[in-house]
This record gives sequence, C-alpha cells and structure tokens, in this order.
Amino acid sequence: MKRYSAFAIAREAASYHEGWEKAWASPEPKARYDVIVVGAGGHGLATAYYLGKNHGVRNVAVIEKGWLGGGNTGRNTTIIRSNYLQDPSAAIFEKARSLYDGLSQDLNYNVMFSPRGCLMLAQSEHEARGWKRTAAANVLQGIDTEYVDAKRVKEIVPIINIDGPRYPVLGALWQKRGGTARHDAVAWGYARACSAMGIDIIQQCEVTAVRQKAGKVTGIETTKGAIDCGKLAIVVAGHSGVLAEMAGFRLPIESVALQALVSEPIKPVIDTVVMANTVHGYMSQSDKGELVIGGGADGFNNYTQRGSFQHVEDTIRALIETFPIISRLKMLRQWGGIVDMTGDRSPILSKTPLGNCFINCGWGTGGFKAIPGSGWAMAELVAKGEPGPLAAEFGLDRFGAGRFVDESVAAGVAH
Repeated sequence: MKRYSAFAIAREAASYHEGWEKAWASPEPKARYDVIVVGAGGHGLATAYYLGKNHGVRNVAVIEKGWLGGGNTGRNTTIIRSNYLQDPSAAIFEKARSLYDGLSQDLNYNVMFSPRGCLMLAQSEHEARGWKRTAAANVLQGIDTEYVDAKRVKEIVPIINIDGPRYPVLGALWQKRGGTARHDAVAWGYARACSAMGIDIIQQCEVTAVRQKAGKVTGIETTKGAIDCGKLAIVVAGHSGVLAEMAGFRLPIESVALQALVSEPIKPVIDTVVMANTVHGYMSQSDKGELVIGGGADGFNNYTQRGSFQHVEDTIRALIETFPIISRLKMLRQWGGIVDMTGDRSPILSKTPLGNCFINCGWGTGGFKAIPGSGWAMAELVAKGEPGPLAAEFGLDRFGAGRFVDESVAAGVAH
C-alpha cells in the first residue's frame, strides 16, 4: 500500500486526486484462516493488527456483521486517560495511552490524537479524598497525574463554575497526557494497516453458529458460508453474550445502552476534557466546535442504539450548573452504544471453556480509551494461548475465585 504523506498529497493533486487507492480491500472469505477475529470495531481490528505486527500471524480474517467501526467505536465520546486506581487497570490503560501517543505514525494514518489533558472533578469531600488516593497510586504506577485545587481547575477551564450550590468544585485529578482521538479514524487506520499486511476484513458477514469438535473450535457458520479456523477471537462488545452462547458458554456480563449527544457547533470555549462523576456527565469540544457530552447508562438491559430524553435531561440539568455557558445551546444529535458491563466493571481478556476460543469483552463505558492496549494484550493471548502480563488479571476465572479488579468500588467510578 502507498504511504500517506505531504508529498503524496502534492503528487495526487497534480492528477485531480484520481490516483488514490482504496484504504482497505474487501475480499471474499477464504475456506480457512489461522485466526478468525469476530468484530471489526477498534478492539477487534487492533487485535488483528498486533497479531500480524507483533506475532507474525497474518492468515487472519476480521468478520463483521455490519460495517467497519459501526458499533461502539463510532458511538462514544472518545476520551483517553489511564489514571486508574487498581494496578492491573492502570497498566493496560497506560499501555493504551502510550500507544495512542505514536499511533498515527505507527499506522501511517492520522487518528487525530489530541493530548489536551483530562480533568476529573472532585465535587464532594469523599471524591476529593478518592482522587488524592488515586494520584498517590499513580505515582507508584509511573503514571503522570496530579491532584489540583479548585483555583487551578478554574485556570485550566475558565468557563467552569466552581461555586455551584449543589455541586461545588473542590479540586480535580489532572492527567496532562490524557485527551481525545477521532473514533472512526482509529478504526480506519487499523483497518488500512491490517489490509496492507494481507489480513482479510469481511463486512456484512454475520456469524450464525460456532462449530466445534472434541471440545475445540473448528470454525464458524456465517451468512457468507462456513469458514474454518485454528483459533477464534470473540471481540464484539455488547453482543459478547450472544456469541458466547453460540460457543456453548455463558459470560458474567450485562448489556445496556450508554448514551451521548453533541451540541450545535460553537467557537472554541474548552480545550480539555472534563469529567464530573458525581453527576455522571463529561464534556469536551470537537474540532468542528460541537460540545461532546456523555451521560449515564440505561438502568435496564437492552440492545438499543437510540438515545432517550430522560438521560439527556438528567445529564444536561446537572452539567448546566457547572458550565452555565451551555444552557442556551441546542442539541444537534444524540445516540446510544451497547456496552457490556461486568460485575466488577473491569474487562475480560481470557481463554474460554471452548478450546482455542478466546474472549475480549466487558470494557463497559471505557472501551475506546483501551483500544491499542486491549488489542496488544489480546493478540498476545491468542498467539501464545496464555495471557501475558497485561491480560493476566482479567481472566474469566476471577469471577469464580472472587478475585475481582473492582474499579467501580475502589475508585468510585466505573470505566
């Protein structure tokens, strides 16, 4: 594949940009692959990419029932951070954040990573103590974060109201190298790099059954026919339980809709990411000027990708006190993504009861920020058959043993 560069743009400009090749191929499925990855979202594509790059496994197919990046990868608020309390969480998210730093160069595709910083507000004494604890833990983990007071928060985000009667700002956990990236560009960049290595990306191909023999996976049935494989990686986020049932086992996850919205475009008013966990609202501004606002997850299990008035009202009502400037803005659009939630709000990267079948799920509300680290760890698990250090604590067996990685309780916030 031709490399993208300023020289390539100048060269193609001379021929009216008619010489650009397709970013990735759309082949028909082969009869057999060494590895089949089900799910062409960010995590699935990253798994395939690092299988090829790190482990030399390139006879790989990425199977997608819809279109590439059309699930949660294209339905999130693009926040990237790694300031988690628990050591296993901090390790995999910091790996992801560090990979995001050089991802555009690695993929030869601009993923628009913007390390603009991430503020996690403390709006109660309990939260302030919690973020100070996390800041101390991050020092031990080698992650660059700090606890800042309310005055410093106001300096970083001038539009914020730190004296709200219900939700005053007492301080914040500040990660300078957190930020955002362009969600679809991350998927497209990984897809292009995978295709350049000879990995097949097969869209509009739904898995209908998982075939097995003597306790091991042998292939899958799809709407485009049967495909044999040596190993199977299930990376389908909110539909993980559906695929697991096809493979003959159950997962300790629930699927719910997580909602978000954007405002009409306005001039730049905020140049960082702000998360207000007390009211479960978070906000940043896109390069187009829209305020990207995330809210809560539905309180009931569902597979819908629609938004609802209730969450818009709840989220905006709480954020308006902290950001009065947004009170007169109009909502441009809203959406929902299907997130897979585990009991301890931490992911699953694991072998399964079916031999040579592996699962990557349970990222809940924090999947986008983990994409490179998740793909790196999952590729190692699939290639070697055993988890490496990043994935070791996130096995399915932890639920039977009671060995939880409980971020929601320990840190006071889900992923």
